[in-house]
Amino acid sequence: MTPARDPGTPGFDDVDLAWLRARGSVKWHRPDEDVLPAWVADMDFPTPPPVVAALREAIDRRDLGYPDWPDGSPLRAVFARRMAERYGWAASADRVREQTDLIQCLQLVLHLATSDGDAVAVQVPNYPPFLATLRTMNRQVVPMEMEDTDEGWRMDFAALDSAVKQSGCKALVLVNPHNPTGRVLTSDELGEIAAIARRHDLLVISDEIHADLTYAPHRHIPFASLSDDAAQRTVTLTSATKGFNLAAVRCAVTHYGPDRLLALRDSQPPDLYGTVSPLGVIASQAAWEDGDVWHRDLLSVLDRNRRRVHEVVSRQLPLVRHHLPEATYLGWLDTRPLNLGESPVERVLREGRVLLDGGAAFGSNADGFLRLNFATSQQVLDDILERVTAALGARNGG
Repeated sequence: MTPARDPGTPGFDDVDLAWLRARGSVKWHRPDEDVLPAWVADMDFPTPPPVVAALREAIDRRDLGYPDWPDGSPLRAVFARRMAERYGWAASADRVREQTDLIQCLQLVLHLATSDGDAVAVQVPNYPPFLATLRTMNRQVVPMEMEDTDEGWRMDFAALDSAVKQSGCKALVLVNPHNPTGRVLTSDELGEIAAIARRHDLLVISDEIHADLTYAPHRHIPFASLSDDAAQRTVTLTSATKGFNLAAVRCAVTHYGPDRLLALRDSQPPDLYGTVSPLGVIASQAAWEDGDVWHRDLLSVLDRNRRRVHEVVSRQLPLVRHHLPEATYLGWLDTRPLNLGESPVERVLREGRVLLDGGAAFGSNADGFLRLNFATSQQVLDDILERVTAALGARNGG
């Protein structure tokens, strides 16, 4: 008698393909119907119940008028409390400003703090829209190359220090936890970066949107919490959208450490850079204040899934290098040892009918890499892994 399949975690493992394909979001809507998507960084899980309840209450009140926020949205104080409670960082609510998403946060800070042709250090590989932003804004990219070691992905701080000095770098964009490798930088590593920033008087733009997706025993440390000097030179970017699957609410926050930069931002014409929707604020506030139970279940599911990806890749594709992510829901697979002779993204799509992301859009050192989004149900993930391993293993002895 065949044993019954483990039903998994309710609310996470009971999603089905018909529901996923009926959604209008780009992840499932754009690919052909026979393709399983694991590319764009959206989760496949339903919206957290506390967020649904908060949004429904606002709609039921028929309350979609102009909000009365003379001192900014309530999300400013919610963010500051959350940083103190979760990370021991005394962030200041009056230094928080709302934007529509993290890309806009980054672009606004770069626009205000740097000029055409200025050098900006950034980790590579990296989130493609960040790299595209730097190119489009004509900022000189100073690459901080992540190195694949037996202990995982690491940074060469001596090389970074030298590159920053030689380029006359003005700012450093730090993505921690890191997309796409899943690294969570330690206190010592962050201290090395802080010393470099102090030595060369760098503005640090710290993207911490994946902080809520960190797996024990790893611990997220806000860069601005390291010291008074770090606090005064750091702009922190984050949002509830990644950790709570709320990308479409279009709401993010920026915490300004430098007095001069905050004053410059506030001197701009009102609404020049847009305003956030009250519904985005309501959704983000509900996630951060009432979503902890849902989020604990989420991390349990994602922890299981990251281990499943690592186990299957290690066993069935032993030539492919993959480190167990310390955060995020993204696997970063090095297929170069397979000598495919073509883009692995194209190979997996053609042979396995799975859409992944990867390649040069993540940086000059990302050719031959695949990024696999494992934030999906147990069944869908198993189907994805079966197709991916078959597509990469065929004719390669994997």
